Amino acid sequence: MNKQFLNQRIAHLLGMAGTVPFLLLMLACWTVQADWLGYFLRGQLAYGIAILSFLGGMHMSAAILSTGLTEEQTRKAFVWSVLPPVLAWSSTLMGGFGFAVLMAGFIIAYRVDKHLLVWYRMPDWFLQLRFRLTCTVVAALALSVIAANVRG
Repeated sequence: MNKQFLNQRIAHLLGMAGTVPFLLLMLACWTVQADWLGYFLRGQLAYGIAILSFLGGMHMSAAILSTGLTEEQTRKAFVWSVLPPVLAWSSTLMGGFGFAVLMAGFIIAYRVDKHLLVWYRMPDWFLQLRFRLTCTVVAALALSVIAANVRG
């Protein structure tokens, strides 16, 4: 089996598996008793914080492993790598706006990835996968917020 195909397949499977908690928590927000809603919303926010932080760490690793980056590109990649975790953490301080901050963080992370992933010479399929994952995550977060407003 082609190693590139295997890497793509594994990345796709793991990426999609990573959306399962978002989707299950979103479904729970619509189906559980209203008294339990807060627990699932906190779980959704916590998982989103972890995943957005992971997206920042991806850039740290890629910048360290990429040998063809200029000094300026390396500096920008390192600076960016710490911003998603800070943004994710700040969502805990925003009260009712925490989900909006988190959704904005995922969208911003994807937009930055569109530029920086070229520097790391990532395969084209990776950005397509990131787009699908970002859409799924943002939709799940948004539907969780809607559930909280409709049911809460």
